[in-house]
Amino acid sequence: MRISEMMTTDVATVTEEASLNKAFQVLHDRRHKVLPVVRGERLVGLLSENLLAEVRPSKATALSVYEINYLMTRTKVRDVMIKLEDVFTIRPDALVEEAALALYTHDVGSLPVIQADGTLVGIITQTDIFKAFISLMGVNHKGTRLAIEVANDVGIVAKISRIVADAGVNIGHIGNYDKGEKQEVVLRVDTHDTSEIVNALEEAGIKVSDVQAFARISGA
Repeated sequence: MRISEMMTTDVATVTEEASLNKAFQVLHDRRHKVLPVVRGERLVGLLSENLLAEVRPSKATALSVYEINYLMTRTKVRDVMIKLEDVFTIRPDALVEEAALALYTHDVGSLPVIQADGTLVGIITQTDIFKAFISLMGVNHKGTRLAIEVANDVGIVAKISRIVADAGVNIGHIGNYDKGEKQEVVLRVDTHDTSEIVNALEEAGIKVSDVQAFARISGA
């Protein structure tokens, strides 16, 4: 799955010359936590909800509301934004797992998506990654989840797949979790009657550690 398939393309932005008051208003109206800063169509920086909160005078200040508004109107986005060279970005043709790794490694909530020439084309967030995980693991599809713990033997996943296919059942989704010397293979099969599959796997010396049937999750 590519970033271009799951990113948000309707991205709210501000220019470098916009005031901090304008930036606050856009974040409030769009309920975003980050705000890309653009020059034309190209990304030049980033504002975050936390950064704006840091530069906004606190309620304990001796300044009047009028003075605070004046300062926020006079201060430009360019004066406080995170400059492009310090912004973590990603390309639209990157894989979703690359975005997940970047978000985790850099401990950020979102990544602006830019083309090679710097044109902003979208943004991808942690929420988008969660949606991708739900889709990849088939969480929103009815069927049965089988968890199978096996050794890291060559061809073990193919062996499991053949057994399931011989039972006339389709594997809708599959995941593989490394546990050192062992691995957990998680299958989502398109049936609630898995007794034949479980028996066949165990007869082949493959232990099924968990079986859970799921209906479609409403709203997921």
